[in-house]
Amino acid sequence: MFGMGGVEMLVIGIVALIVVGPKDLPMLFRNVGQFVGKARGMAREFQFAMNKAVDESGMKDISKTLKTATNPMGSAFDSVKEAAADATKDINTGLNIDPDSETGKLAAKRAEQAKKIQASTARAAATRKADEAAAALAKADEAEAALKPVEKPATKKPTTKKPATKKAAPKKAVAPKKASPKKAPKSET
Repeated sequence: MFGMGGVEMLVIGIVALIVVGPKDLPMLFRNVGQFVGKARGMAREFQFAMNKAVDESGMKDISKTLKTATNPMGSAFDSVKEAAADATKDINTGLNIDPDSETGKLAAKRAEQAKKIQASTARAAATRKADEAAAALAKADEAEAALKPVEKPATKKPTTKKPATKKAAPKKAVAPKKASPKKAPKSET
């Protein structure tokens, strides 16, 4: 509808900031947002009403007939696509299939196998979740144990042992030193 890009929105925002002012700008944006929301809601309701009126009047059938008349190959391909979609829908869901026919038996067998696969997958998922929960619990226990203060055993008063006294070894007799001759002090003159 409007070809408004980022630059145009920026210019509108700057002009709104100048004209309205920074105090009232959030209220303006809120009101504009509510108005746009209401307008979109009304457009949605109008479009829904128009589509409903077209369905009731049979215009889709007429447009389909016109499409077939103008493009017979395209409509033939559309018919083939619809038939293929219906066939795969019947095989996958098991609807409208005679249970006594071979197709019905195969469909029942596939459904049974699908249930077995779903059950085994559910069991495996439950086992995996249980293992993960056990691992998380063990990890939490380890973390809790690491956070606990380590209790020290009750300490006894240390006994002070005196070192064993060594018996003094007998002293060796030392020869007296000979007196060295003393020199007379020099006089200062």
